[in-house]
Amino acid sequence: MKHFFSILLISCLFFACEGHPANPSDDPAKQEALPYRDGITRISGDSLAFVLFAPQKQSVYLIGDFNNWSVSEDYEMHKKGDRFWIKIGNLDENKEYICQYLIDNSIRIADPYAGKISDPWNDKEISPGIYPNLLPYPINQTSEIAMVVSTQPDNYAWKIQNYTVGNTQNLLIYEILIRDFTEQRSIKGVQSKLPYLKELGVNAIELMPFNEFEANDSWGYNPSFYFATDKAYGTSADYKEFIDACHENGMAVIMDMVLNHSYGQSPLVRMYQKADGNPSADNPWYNVSSPNTSYSWGYDFNHESACTQAFVDSVCAYWITEYKIDGYRFDFTKGFTNTPGDGQAFDRSRIRILERMTDEIRKRKKDAIIIFEHLADNSEEKELADYGILLWGNLNYNMNEATMGWGEETNGASKKGDISHASYKQRGWTKPNLVAYMESHDEERLMYKNEQWGKELNGYNVKQIPVGLQRTAAAAVMLFSIPGPKMIWQFGELGYDYKLGSSMEDGRLDKKPVRWDYLDDSNRKALHDVFAQMIALRKNKPVFSTPDYTVDLTGNFKSIVLNSTNETAVAVANFDVVPVTREVNFGPVGRWKEYFTKQEMTTTAVSESITLNPGEYRLYFKE
Repeated sequence: MKHFFSILLISCLFFACEGHPANPSDDPAKQEALPYRDGITRISGDSLAFVLFAPQKQSVYLIGDFNNWSVSEDYEMHKKGDRFWIKIGNLDENKEYICQYLIDNSIRIADPYAGKISDPWNDKEISPGIYPNLLPYPINQTSEIAMVVSTQPDNYAWKIQNYTVGNTQNLLIYEILIRDFTEQRSIKGVQSKLPYLKELGVNAIELMPFNEFEANDSWGYNPSFYFATDKAYGTSADYKEFIDACHENGMAVIMDMVLNHSYGQSPLVRMYQKADGNPSADNPWYNVSSPNTSYSWGYDFNHESACTQAFVDSVCAYWITEYKIDGYRFDFTKGFTNTPGDGQAFDRSRIRILERMTDEIRKRKKDAIIIFEHLADNSEEKELADYGILLWGNLNYNMNEATMGWGEETNGASKKGDISHASYKQRGWTKPNLVAYMESHDEERLMYKNEQWGKELNGYNVKQIPVGLQRTAAAAVMLFSIPGPKMIWQFGELGYDYKLGSSMEDGRLDKKPVRWDYLDDSNRKALHDVFAQMIALRKNKPVFSTPDYTVDLTGNFKSIVLNSTNETAVAVANFDVVPVTREVNFGPVGRWKEYFTKQEMTTTAVSESITLNPGEYRLYFKE
């Protein structure tokens, strides 16, 4: 074990939890502070200190393989206010130890701040090729999850000490599920593909949750321990090497973080839990039940609690400090509230919670990337965007309507295939902090739906793979031509077409085929090349970041006009299944060159008539 868990952040040491007022004699503010933070601190080559925040508990013993798992007075932790602490020595620096807290002679937990855990159910399924020399769980000595500790200092030598993110408006993010990206299904496997990602041109990688989650086969949205890397993907050193390599290759690393909820293996849940498994009323971190009437998973964090806020700050600062993470994509931030309802409506209390969290992150890293999967009322998202926060912008459903050929049909009061919401200006925002995407881990794949439900007319058939891929390329040209950061889901640039599934019964969370062989398919490689070309243009031509642009993205014939001081660009695409002619406002007259075909065109008026075949796209630059 190469790193330790001396958390360098604020903790509940400085707070009395809201809803659970401390007795005057137990007021943390009136007590002499402990010399150690919550969690596990290395004191020397043979000594560790343990501190557990456990209000209203009566006793805590440290048990482990260093004391034969016995409950003894020598390892009874000292009580100081709401905390229990102990120092132990005579440890071997070259050895890992497994241990637990025994609380009130009934609850066995690992430290919530543990950087490595020992799992009685799942560790035995992890291959030595992924995690070599993993200590076996002490089956006959204890039960439940334990922590792995050591006095060995962290010896990882960072090649890049301080990575600068740069302008977030220019972020080109690639979202990855480690499990399904390479045949190795490991973080080392992902690292082996960095040359491919660098050639594609992305400048940020967003990893789906990789802190310890329940079981080994997961998307990671069932977190259990927030300070430990999940061993199913590799060692802590493997993760650090990956992040270092990303920085060497000019790519930021964004960690998907789940702080809306956790599940029953979390020690924070298990310390204060009713017989039915739900958090009890005296739990400092969780609501007894979720206030969200429509969307709830696991056990809901009470983000109004000072203890939850302190824990959140510790989590966010830890990964930035210890692993040099460049920022976070926070899952389901509309749930960070105690306001009853489905979370959709404007919520001032939620805004305060989220802005407070953002401020704390920026104290640790000024240029930290902060992305919310919020998907709430536009007025609230605008306020968060004005605060410098990036918001996920889901185009999947409408963009897929366009690629399938069903655009412009009425869908209630609106037309299908309208992707206007990809433009921050169309939303009435003043800052381009919208991360627009056509696919993410949550949405059915464009090409799967193209092949299943694509429109067919007069011999033109969207279900045919080459046709569907061309239409996906047209969608990519439109997406990347809109100013603001963008995101690609893994293999989206190759037209990945394996069904996601709509539910667990439908295989939604199951492992998916890894299809690097798609690069050998000329049609899929052509789609990849369009993605790479558009990414390169985004990075090299300032016109794609201009605030001076207009869009017409409602109908089947879509257009974007971008104007900057030195350049004008016009992107057009036809998502109908028949040829379409439209007048396009090019603005300045003169000579234009189409980027993909290199064909030249001269305009003599502000508007020019353009005819496009079905699925055809063009990108013009003024010469």
